[in-house]
Amino acid sequence: MSSSPIVPGRRQPTPQEFREMQASAEFGELRSKFRSFAFPMSVAFFVWYILYVLVATFASDWMGTPVFGAINIGVLFGIAQFITTFAITYIYILYANKNLEPLQTSIRQKMEG
Repeated sequence: MSSSPIVPGRRQPTPQEFREMQASAEFGELRSKFRSFAFPMSVAFFVWYILYVLVATFASDWMGTPVFGAINIGVLFGIAQFITTFAITYIYILYANKNLEPLQTSIRQKMEG
């Protein structure tokens, strides 16, 4: 079992302080903002991935349709999966920097002093 490193100059909060912060409105707001982004985005990406798998399974002839050269619709769908993953990551970074980081910083300052 490892513990987090103690950083000089930072106060180590007590277990009671952690429980109190977890029950606070400020932490509830942070949790709510995170969930309001993460859950819908996760569901949307999962649906998009399942669509890809289902189309590849049940419409494989269509997925094999050449678009140009050796590139077919299936390859383009596969590339789109990667592009979607990078786009979601980028969107999350923007969202977190604007909506989550200020709350996290405030909570950290209150907890560590």
